[in-house]
Amino acid sequence: MKLLVLGASAVALLLTFDEFRDAKNMKFEYPVLVLLATVGMMMMISAGDLIALYLGLELMSLALYVVAAFRRDDVKSSEAGLKYFVLGALSSGMLLYGASLIYGFTGTTNFATIAELIKSGTVSATNLGLIFGLVFLMVGLAFKVSAVPFHMWVPDVYEGAPTPVTAFFASAPKIAAMALFARVMFGAFPGLTMQWQQIVIFLSIASMLLGAFGAIGQTSIKRLMAYSSIANVGFALVGLAAGTAEGAQGVLIYMAIYLVMTLGAFACILSMRRANNVAPPRTLGQPANAVWVAEPYAVETIDDLSGLSKHNPTMAFVLAMLMFSLAGIPPLAGFWSKWYVFLAAVNAKLWPLAIIGVLASVVGAYYYLRIVKIMFFDDAKAPFLPVRAKALVVMVAAGIFLFAFSAPFIGGPLVDAAAAAAKSFQYAGR
Repeated sequence: MKLLVLGASAVALLLTFDEFRDAKNMKFEYPVLVLLATVGMMMMISAGDLIALYLGLELMSLALYVVAAFRRDDVKSSEAGLKYFVLGALSSGMLLYGASLIYGFTGTTNFATIAELIKSGTVSATNLGLIFGLVFLMVGLAFKVSAVPFHMWVPDVYEGAPTPVTAFFASAPKIAAMALFARVMFGAFPGLTMQWQQIVIFLSIASMLLGAFGAIGQTSIKRLMAYSSIANVGFALVGLAAGTAEGAQGVLIYMAIYLVMTLGAFACILSMRRANNVAPPRTLGQPANAVWVAEPYAVETIDDLSGLSKHNPTMAFVLAMLMFSLAGIPPLAGFWSKWYVFLAAVNAKLWPLAIIGVLASVVGAYYYLRIVKIMFFDDAKAPFLPVRAKALVVMVAAGIFLFAFSAPFIGGPLVDAAAAAAKSFQYAGR
């Protein structure tokens, strides 16, 4: 998970530089803030203590509040930063309150010690104070992974933040938060599996359904990706709800594949640029021989992809494969990500959860396939500017991964690494 976070942060930074330079918004603070957030994520993934958990979470969150509002002269960006800050502060307070309750009823902040106390019966698994603390802790974690009903900030922040920032939001922090969620549940509360499993099942079902139905009416590609990320978190939580080492493995595989699909999709979204060919009116005193240079501008509506296959078949093909993969169509990597989490749920006798997940996937396929239809079958609009080299590399790499995951030399090592990571949880499984 640490390697995934580092890779996601590096790719997000690479996709940022050209975009911010064109927008004359490149400031030296941005990579520093991204690196600070990455340090916080690394700390979250390693956390074995409630205090370390909170420090890592806040280090990441404080940096993300700033980068969400990085374009200070843009109303949407400022609004996105403010919404994320207000709701993030509320969730952090609830998480800290839950942590204080857990400490109060167990006398320790260490995950392994909490698990031992519950396992030995020193602290009763039916202790209401401990269960309340766990619920508040899960509220804070659910906010960070943007699970329903703590998803309110996601569509507005994804749309309002600069697109490279949205790409970062949708990748690295999601990986770190999901890793932390799994570590807390499996590492500290295996003795309360029956209690937290019910909450995770609710979060999973609500996220899958709202993500699937909420994206149908969207016209902005960034808002659609926001609802897509909510649905994907719901699918990942299916593996966590299983409460087994196999479920933990499924979560890790799902998040690794989700990361590649998301970064590939945002590389395509960042390439949706056109040149403004309408010259502004000549101002008084402007020299007669003044040369006007067309400035590139970004477009974000789904309809702007109309007929993309006629102007840029490479980008259209890669984006189509990413949409097919997000929809879970075999033999692409997205199918296997869903396979592992649904298999873990079935083996844990959570048949209804797996069935709801499959139905949500069918609903979600509608809006993914609609994008493919618009790119290949609608009338062509004005062509986009040429794809930048960095974005093209990310696109092609993501496209190759989608097909190559089925090959033993790619998918095999990833599945084995996820299995080894899942077993590293000291108390994983019932």
